[in-house]
Amino acid sequence: MENNLIEKYSANNHFGKFLGMDFKIISDGHLEYHLKITKTHLATPLAAHGGVIAALIDGALGVAALSAVHKENKVISTVEYKTNFMNPALLDDQLKAVAKVEQKGNRLIIVSCDVFATNRNNILIAKALGTFNSYDPDKAGY
Repeated sequence: MENNLIEKYSANNHFGKFLGMDFKIISDGHLEYHLKITKTHLATPLAAHGGVIAALIDGALGVAALSAVHKENKVISTVEYKTNFMNPALLDDQLKAVAKVEQKGNRLIIVSCDVFATNRNNILIAKALGTFNSYDPDKAGY
């Protein structure tokens, strides 16, 4: 049976479920993460809180990194990431975060991510670049 660390991560990611996020792996190291902006995500009457976008980005970057190492029986943790917010995410926006592994070493993985509002002609909401550490899943409780 193929390693199921991604399924275990998905089942245990209660924060992502709370926010309404879900993902689709395109290939190892490449995925799309989706989120619809609802009233509970808003910081102003119209715009989402930047923390919601940051959480979407962290999830997209992290699962892209995880998808690149899960067959090696490794999980990942965030070392750092940088985000540039380009445009506000608005109420009812359908966000798509596209993340890709740019470089994979023995332990460190560099991942990029772009977030688009697909319902607004794919306007760019944010760009990010992150570094992730890969390690034994026992240390994470798997």
